[in-house]
Amino acid sequence: MNKIKTQRNNKRIIGLSVLLIALIALMAIFYINFKPKTTIGAKELTIQVFLENEVVNEYVYNTDQEFLRGALEEAKLIKGIETDFGLMVTEVDDVKVDDSKQEWWCFTKDKEMLMTGVDSTPINDGDHFEITFTVGY
Repeated sequence: MNKIKTQRNNKRIIGLSVLLIALIALMAIFYINFKPKTTIGAKELTIQVFLENEVVNEYVYNTDQEFLRGALEEAKLIKGIETDFGLMVTEVDDVKVDDSKQEWWCFTKDKEMLMTGVDSTPINDGDHFEITFTVGY
């Protein structure tokens, strides 16, 4: 009787393992097919930097970079700290945020908050990004 219980438990564990592997494979396929696409070649982007709800600077950049981080670093507009999740931007246009005061940079595209970090945000010709100095979490 104990042997039958052990066999049932083993079958359940194997079944759950197969299901988990299938789920991981399905998620990988979904990500590969639906991740944001990049554009290769020359692009022009507009970047606006906001302090206290006012545009303090607006830049128009031409770049061959595929992701926002590359374009902003190429233009020497941002600095930051490397984290496990990518670059945490701590300085934009020579203005540093102070984490102890809950200051941070909010990145938006056409006034909609980005769902990706600067490392994984693809850029296309004609894109318009806003970078806003923000206080409070």
